This record gives sequence, structure tokens and C-alpha cells, in this order.
Amino acid sequence: MTPEQAPMPADARPTRSAGIVVLATLAAIAALYVGRELLIPIALAALFTSLLRPLVRRCERAGLSAPVGSTVVMIVLLGALGIGVSSLAGPVREWIAEAPATFGKAQERLQSLRRPLQSITSAAERLERGMSGERASGGSATKPGASPARGEGRPSGDTGAAREAEGGAPAVPAAPGGSGVAAVAARVFGTTTAVLAGIVEVVLLTFLLLASGDAFLNKLLHVLPLRREKREAVEIAHETEEAVSRYLIATALINLGQGALVGLALALLHVPNPVLWGVLTFFFEFIPYLGGASMLILLTLVGLATYDSVGRAVLPAAVYLAITTLQNNLVSPVAYGRRLRLNPVAVFVGVLFWYYLWGVPGAFLAVPIIAGLKIVGDHVDSLSPVAQFLGE
Repeated sequence: MTPEQAPMPADARPTRSAGIVVLATLAAIAALYVGRELLIPIALAALFTSLLRPLVRRCERAGLSAPVGSTVVMIVLLGALGIGVSSLAGPVREWIAEAPATFGKAQERLQSLRRPLQSITSAAERLERGMSGERASGGSATKPGASPARGEGRPSGDTGAAREAEGGAPAVPAAPGGSGVAAVAARVFGTTTAVLAGIVEVVLLTFLLLASGDAFLNKLLHVLPLRREKREAVEIAHETEEAVSRYLIATALINLGQGALVGLALALLHVPNPVLWGVLTFFFEFIPYLGGASMLILLTLVGLATYDSVGRAVLPAAVYLAITTLQNNLVSPVAYGRRLRLNPVAVFVGVLFWYYLWGVPGAFLAVPIIAGLKIVGDHVDSLSPVAQFLGE
């Protein structure tokens, strides 16, 4: 037997397969990052399709076809969203008008809180410079006959002429407004256009997926050769749809109650625009961890701008944190049930991972994606370790 025909060592195959898995995983992550502009609308449309599919099925049982039922569901949903947005237009405009003054007051309070720390830092720096000067022991003295350092002996008023004599162009103060305003306006309108285009894409894709009914699932079943694989595919699809739909509905109801409590508590604390903060709580809580952290930061700034003392300034953020903690420990475990209880560490890492890849939409999609992976792992034997890790 020649060396080329010698059998491969037993431990070489697992090593090679592990390397292939690592390379394939890295390639998939790179593809998700590069193709995020295409994949994010598709993922959001698939998520909303899972949420709205039960309503379309009810319309089908009532005698409507899938396209007609999808049209009815989308019109009702968009109409409700339009009414909600128009009712919030007034508080949003008021908050935007007051935002510069609010954040200006918060910045002044933060500066007053930072002064003691700055004084300590300055004292430490002076002490360090004094100790460094003692160690130098005159090593920085000017040698006899050496020319003075550059800039020494020149009047302070000649600095501009000196720079011109050295060949440097005189500094020209930037004109107020002008190109800066144009750049900000271009960025704002460019972002708004991109967001509106993304919303239109998601709405159209969701409508097309709802109108197609179970066509994609039937095509998948037609491709799969074995009956056992067909049965598992149907179970995975239905269970994933049920889990995602239940997660979104439960989260919406929980966020609705939490937003109402936060708005009421802030109204009792005489915080401006309590209704707006309740609505922001409803939307921000759809993003695990990151949404709550953003609300804490915003309410801390609002508290600093509203109250004079530091103790009262942290009250809005403290009330929000207390309500969120009670909700996470008392309401969420009962509302989600055993099927949607995931490993908190896996959820946190997943939120950070998808936020890094896809930004805020990725953080919003993180929990449904993790729940779907757990369901797939429960049905596929080779992925059972993944399900064990993602579950509680």
C-alpha cells in the first residue's frame, strides 16, 4: 500500500469537519453583514407574516380568499397605526421644540456634578507634574549657547504673523450655518428617505407573503423526499409561527401595561410629556436590554433638566427601573410560558450579536430568531446541543 493510499487517521476527520464548520459560520456571518440591506426587510416581513397569519386564516374560514383577507388585515393594521401616529404628533412636536432647552439644562447640571471630579483630577495632575519635575532635577534647563525654544521671546500678538512667515496659511473662522446646516439637512432627509423606503418594502413583502398563503411551505414539502422530513418541516413551521406570534402579542400587551404605568408615574412626578414617555416605553421595550438602557439614559437627562436636586433628578429613571424589574420578574414568566423561556445569557449575547450585524432591527429580531433556532434544535437531532444551550 502506497502512502497516498494509506487510511486517514481517525482524529483527522473531526478536525477537518470542525474547520469546515468554523469557515462556513464565518462566511455566513459575513454574508449576513454584507447583505443586511436586502435581508433586514425580508426578515421583518417574515416576522410580521408569522404574527398576522392567524388573522388571515380566520378570514379564510369566514369565506374570504387569502389575497382578500390579507388586504383587509393590512388596511385595518395600517389604519390603526395611522391613527396612533396622528394622535402622537402633537406631543412629539412639543418635545422636539423643547428638546434643545431640556438637554441644555441637563448638560449644565452634569457640568455642576462633574466639577468636583474635575478638581480632583486637576489636583492629581498637578501633583504628578510636580513629582516629575523633581525627578528631572534640572535636566530641562537650557544649555549655555543654545538657542531659545521655538516661540520663546516672541510677543503673543505676533503668532499669526509668525505662522504666515513660516509658510502656514492663516486660520479662517468657519462661517456659521452654511455648509454645516446643509450637511445636517442632507443627513436627516437622507435617513428619513431610507427609513420610509424600508417601511414600504416591509409592508409590500408582508402583504405578498400573507396573500400567498401556504404556497412556500407546500413547495418546501414538495422538495423534501422523505415523509418524516415533510412531517418535521410542517411541525417546525407551525410551531415557529405559533411561538413568534405568541411572543409578539405577549410582548405588546406587557409593553402596553408597562407604558401606561410609566406614563402615570411620570405624570405624578410632574415630568413633562408623560404620554410621550409611556409610548416610548411601549416601543423601546420591544428591544431587550438596549431599549431599557436607552430609556434610563433619556429619563435621567429629563430628570436633570426638570428638578434642581440630584435626588429628585434620578426619580424618573428609578421609577422606570422599578416598574421594569417587577414586570420582568412577575409578569413576563407567566405571559410567555414555558415554551418561550430562553437562557438570559444567550438572549443578551444574541441581542448584542444581531445589533452589531443589523443595528436596531437586528436587536428587535434577536429574540424571535433565537426562539426559532431553539425550536429547530428541538426537532433536529444534530442541533440538539444548540437547543439545550438556548433553553433555560
